[in-house]
Parts: sequence; C-alpha cells; structure tokens
Amino acid sequence: MSVAPMMDYTDRHCRYLLRLLSPSALLYTEMITSAAIVRGKADRLLAYDPAEHPVALQLGGSDPAELATAARIGAEFGYDEINLNCGCPSDRVQSGRFGACLMAEPSLVAECVSAMKGVTDIPITVKCRIGIEPSPIADDYEFLHGFVSRVAQSGCDIFVVHARRAVLNGLSPKENREIPPLRYDVAAQLRGDFPQFTFIVNGGIRTVDEVRDHLQHFDGAMLGREAYHNPYILAQLHESIIDPQWTPPAREDVVARYAEYCAARLAEGHRLRTMVRHVQGLYAGLPNVRAWRRFLSEKSGQPAATAGLLMDALRIVEQAA
Repeated sequence: MSVAPMMDYTDRHCRYLLRLLSPSALLYTEMITSAAIVRGKADRLLAYDPAEHPVALQLGGSDPAELATAARIGAEFGYDEINLNCGCPSDRVQSGRFGACLMAEPSLVAECVSAMKGVTDIPITVKCRIGIEPSPIADDYEFLHGFVSRVAQSGCDIFVVHARRAVLNGLSPKENREIPPLRYDVAAQLRGDFPQFTFIVNGGIRTVDEVRDHLQHFDGAMLGREAYHNPYILAQLHESIIDPQWTPPAREDVVARYAEYCAARLAEGHRLRTMVRHVQGLYAGLPNVRAWRRFLSEKSGQPAATAGLLMDALRIVEQAA
C-alpha cells in the first residue's frame, strides 16, 4: 500500500497525519525538482519527521548528473526510496523536460535511473503512465512494454503505473486524472511479461474492495486523492489487507495526536492553516462533517489561533454523534 505523490497535498504535515492512520503505507513526498535540491534548498525541501518512515522522495528532472546529486542528497537525508516522475502531464513540468513527456525518451530515463543508482543503494523507482498522447506508437501496451523494457536495463525493477494515458496537449493536470479512460487491463499485462519486477497500480482507486481486486493482478496499490479526501481509508486498508489483528485508531485519538504535532511545529514557525487543512477529510461521510470543515477553515486563519482549535472542532463532531 502506498499514497501517491500529490503536488500541494503530500507535504510533511500531510504525511505525518497519514502515518497516524497507517503504520505501513509507503508515503511519497510531493514532486521536488532535482534543480531545487541541488541549488541549496535541500534543508527546507527535504525536512520531515522520523515518524513518517517509510517515506519516498519523488524527483522531477531529466539531467542524469543533476538527478544523481539530488538522489544522493535525498539518501543522506534518510529517505527510503527515490522515485523519478515520468507521469505528470502539466505544461510547466513539460517545459522543464520532465514528467510524462519523458516516456517518449526511455533511453534518457534509463540513463537518469542508472546515474541515480550509481550514487546510492536505496531503491530507485519510476512512476509513469500507460502511455502518452500524442504517442509515437498507437498501441498503448506496445508503447508501455517498450518503455519498461528499456528502463529496466538500467537496473530499475519497481514501476508505479498510473493506468491512464497522459494527454500532453489540451488537458489540464486535473482533466488528465479524469478524462483519459482507466485501462487497468493494459497495466496488468506487465506482470505476465516481466514477472521478475514489481508493479504498483495507481489511478481511480477509492475502496478497500477495489484494492483487494487489484492485488490479484499487481504487487501493490497506490491511492491518490481518495487517501487525501478520506484519509481514514488507510486505517481500514491496513486492518483489512495487511493485519486483521490490528485495531484502527479512533478518529478522536488521531485528532489529539495531530494537535500535539501541530503545536510543536507552530513553535518552529510553521503556519497553522497549512497544517490544519490536511485533517479536514478525516470525518468524511460522518455526521456534521461540514461543520467540522467550516470551523477548521474559518478559525485556522485567525492570528490568535492555536493547535487547540482542533480539539474545539472535535467537540462539534462529538456533539453531532
């Protein structure tokens, strides 16, 4: 089980909250460009709480030497995995020659992976789509097979596959998560042709039953927006699939522990609003969740607000229950 790298979502505060809900899910950072790390911003960009382990660093870039330097720095910070982004379709990412457009250059991706593997012993993995549009090859699986085959020659043996094409022109990143059809069948063929590798499926996964079904065809499942907007599903997944003897934490206990975390980070200069926003989905689907979200949204921006507002918001939910 893993939670996808999501820009503007999976920062260090979000990951700490998710770890309170799942003791084992692999958590990913937001994509961080190799250039930003190499140019001296590593301390700010790569800081995290030790409780987040296992945690993976996702890099964006296409310069093998620069990526190798960033990977080495990431390994020195203690990350458990370095992942190369070959799936983001945004115009800004394409302009930097990384993300999904790199799927058109599998030899370059292989060179990047090889350079990163040369400087660290931790896993170097790749996250990609099943294909891109426009594509040099019409058949999605032929294109995907060729990409994996070439990149694997660099020593990469773990691939996270978002089971949609990336449309490189004409769709926004949000539309690229919704409009291109999901083709789990295309991604699932990889396991038969490359049984020695590990394949994790990503894209559109929302329920425990869906995860269970996917694990019949893949080695792992990665949740994205669902894990953010309904984070308690991570606790349900751990109990259902990983350890049936484990008891999921009560939501109110999660709130109390996260409030302690927020208080500690506030003392370090972090902003309350940036931390509180991540917990708004904790009561998704339960009574008075709108009041919970509204209270947190309105109060967290006030100058005098403290981490205690989380406990105040909790009373709203308890009264509704």
